[in-house]
Amino acid sequence: MNDEMIDRYKQSGRLAKKILQKGARMIVPGASLAEVADCICTMIHEEGAAIAFPPNLSLNEAAAHDTAGPSDDRMFSDGDLVKLDIGIHIDGCIADTALTVDLGDQPLLVEASRAALNAALSLARPGVRAGEIGAAVQEAIVSRGFRPVVNLTGHGLDLYSLHASPSVPNTGSGGGTLLKEGMAIAIEPFASTGHGRVTEGSRVEIFSQIAVKPVRIPAGRKILEEIRDRRGLPFARRWLKTDRADLALTALIRQGVLRSYPVLQDIPGSLVSQAEHTIIVTDEGCIVTTE
Repeated sequence: MNDEMIDRYKQSGRLAKKILQKGARMIVPGASLAEVADCICTMIHEEGAAIAFPPNLSLNEAAAHDTAGPSDDRMFSDGDLVKLDIGIHIDGCIADTALTVDLGDQPLLVEASRAALNAALSLARPGVRAGEIGAAVQEAIVSRGFRPVVNLTGHGLDLYSLHASPSVPNTGSGGGTLLKEGMAIAIEPFASTGHGRVTEGSRVEIFSQIAVKPVRIPAGRKILEEIRDRRGLPFARRWLKTDRADLALTALIRQGVLRSYPVLQDIPGSLVSQAEHTIIVTDEGCIVTTE
């Protein structure tokens, strides 16, 4: 990774930090999920950056992939545990960062994911294996009485790509990819009061294009035209202006042109917290671009 790319990653990270903090202050009981999501998108554009993925606003047992849908009338409520996860990019250099807003009384659960993230950051350097970082994440969460979410991981970042090598687990495996200088990685521990394993829910609001194929349905072609500038990065159903978009989305998924991102959730009644930073591995350790 050259100096120019590192500078872009750093710039993305600084903006993401500022917007994440502003967005978090908007999450209060009675506020609208849709308004918060839309405001975050507006702030990203006003800063001259681009949206890497729709702002995730995942409540309580939901860990990831929820965002406002069309005509979404949901409001934040007292007692909610809200994961705000945002991604922005500058010329494809992505900053991915998240925090948990506690509208109830779960300070230890919020601390668990934060402490796990700090433990991970303290280890991140060339020559360390991803499994070693996972072991530190697991210890920080378990020692506070919670479970790490075993089937969610941190992930490498590449130009216009949210999921590259390496995968960084939330549990210790003793192995995994060897970290190398120049890697960009989003490290994101999740701590849960539930089973510590997420499954796909019925709610689906986020999609991305995964293939280029001939599409016969006119509405499908219109959607692909709308998302052309996304360059494969995820988009929200709420953003689409195409008529009969839901039917077209279903057809495009069936055809293998799009993939969907269902909300990922632990068992009903559980609570999940999240913390996330983006790093660049350097010869001496790492640069935390979103800190």
